[in-house]
Amino acid sequence: MRPKKLVPFLLGSPHIVVLTGAGMSAESGIKTFRDADGLWEGHDVLEVASPEGFARNPELVLNFYNERRQQLNEVEPNQAHRDLAQLENDYKVTIITQNVDDLHERAGSSDVVHLHGELRKIRSTVNHNDIQDWTEDINLGDLCDNGHQLRPHIVWFGEAVPEIETAIKICYAADILVIIGTSMQVYPAASLIDYVQPDTPVYYIDPKPAIGSGGMITVIAKSATEGMKELLNIFQRKKP
Repeated sequence: MRPKKLVPFLLGSPHIVVLTGAGMSAESGIKTFRDADGLWEGHDVLEVASPEGFARNPELVLNFYNERRQQLNEVEPNQAHRDLAQLENDYKVTIITQNVDDLHERAGSSDVVHLHGELRKIRSTVNHNDIQDWTEDINLGDLCDNGHQLRPHIVWFGEAVPEIETAIKICYAADILVIIGTSMQVYPAASLIDYVQPDTPVYYIDPKPAIGSGGMITVIAKSATEGMKELLNIFQRKKP
């Protein structure tokens, strides 16, 4: 276990780890993954986000993600994305995101771990390590070099989360944890807060926070953009 961090801001350049969810991109116009009625833009999530759904109707699933990919061309990073990128001017920042868009990267963040995959990447249905960048539609009959159907590089319900072990190690080494726009209900991502050291400050930004302030946790019950403004002010005040 690392030595107790009395005041992270006095220890040079602290490592800020940021966990982001759907609320981070909502203000850019990206619709949230799951509505209150369990539907995703009119679809049962298990029909468009599970291996079983893909096996039953691959064309429906491919078209669904084609539409999501096309939507990325119509949206831009919001101020919260840009503020996180600017933090790299003063801190080491690692972003762990549950989002499958590329708005963090487009805002300028340089160290981003995608837990649930990326819309602008594809992989083979057989060799999951055969991952490629992809900006066009994926159609039935689009094959990898070994002749297997291509699919979105997305972690569907019931599939393993390959990057979770990497994320756990990052959280363990964090000096500060910031959580933005996530309900803290989707596992294994929600468990990452349990892997930071007991003396690690945690800032949780969400208009409907699922946890309360107390101990090392500070809750900022605001949207991503407004919450980031407040967080930046907090960080500025804590600087020596």
